[in-house]
Amino acid sequence: MQNHDHRVIIQKLLDCALACEHCATACLHEEDVKMMANCISLDRDCADICVQGARLLQRDSVIAHQYLVLCEEICRLCAAECGKHQHDHCQECAKACIDCAEACHAHHEPITQD
Repeated sequence: MQNHDHRVIIQKLLDCALACEHCATACLHEEDVKMMANCISLDRDCADICVQGARLLQRDSVIAHQYLVLCEEICRLCAAECGKHQHDHCQECAKACIDCAEACHAHHEPITQD
């Protein structure tokens, strides 16, 4: 898939990362921060993983499409956790994560070892 136009998936990954960063920061200001600990942790992991996925796609890395398997997984985990909370930032993050997970699913390739 060399020279493939990855702009749309890269934008989904970056949008998701930004939503996760916003959610994690907002969670730190919630009344019961301890209750939000898992949400914050998954937000941070998801943001980091999605940004790395965008980088790999941008540079046409040989593993970029396989890496999207991991991106999809963390996005689904983060969406499930954020979806448990009624805060607007959590609901918005869950939506961004689902959108990103679906985009990753449509573009990833199986992880193979030769």
